[in-house]
Parts: sequence; C-alpha cells; structure tokens
Amino acid sequence: MLTLNVNGVDRQVNVDPNTPLLWALRDGLFLTGTKYGCGIDECGACSVLLDGELEHSCQVNLNDASGAAITTIEGVGATAIGKAVQQAWIDLQVPQCGYCQSGMILAAVSLLQRTPKPTDAQIDAAMMNICACGTYTRVRAAIHKAAGQ
Repeated sequence: MLTLNVNGVDRQVNVDPNTPLLWALRDGLFLTGTKYGCGIDECGACSVLLDGELEHSCQVNLNDASGAAITTIEGVGATAIGKAVQQAWIDLQVPQCGYCQSGMILAAVSLLQRTPKPTDAQIDAAMMNICACGTYTRVRAAIHKAAGQ
C-alpha cells in the first residue's frame, strides 16, 4: 500500500510501486480525467502537477510520486489560477473533442503559476501538448483571458 496526496487528500493505492502514476490515478483511484494518450511522454494528455510542476504521469512511477502533492484535473479548480483557466476554457469554447484538454489545462495552470502575464511566444513554448483537433489558437486566447490580458 502506498499513500498518495491527490488533490489535497491522502489516498491509499494497492499497486506495484513501479506502476506509472497515470494508471494508479485512473485504475486505482478512479480519477479518469487524466487521460492516456501515447504512453511515451510525448502528447501531454496525462499531465498532472507534482508539487506544482507539470509532469507527464505516464512516465512517473508511484515511488517517485509518493510524498508529492499531486494535482489532477479533478482538483485544479480548487486554486484561483485553475478556476480562472477552467472558466476561460468554457467562455472561449476551447475544446472540440476534449480528449487532450485536461492535460492542456494543467499545462496552462503550470505556465501561469510561473509567468502570470505570458506573451504569445511564452505560451507557444510552454504548451507542448498535442491536440488532434488543432485548438491551439483558442488555447492561447484562453490563457490570455485567464491571465487577465
């Protein structure tokens, strides 16, 4: 049994400590907002925040996540920045299919925590998530809106 602090709550998971965090979240804790995309650290669909830092959960073992504060899409709205990003996503109707959006939102929150008023170039550099629908211009506009720009 490992204890993970997920969205401010200590949760017990009974899985192999070498299991990727993604699968513990989805299959062990039933937090299915974190999506499986590629499994090779490329697409960003599985993004979470570990101690405030953006990580692709498909590449983080439970041993490495134990002791960290893990924030998933289910808990990101508890912060002012997270709430602002989620509202901007709604206001500007960012998603099309929506599959990548939980990872996109976590990446946007991570960016705004480090850079409260990002430029287009900073947004483009930070938003490495792959969106098959191509909503990148709406993502950029939503980040500016969440930043109050």
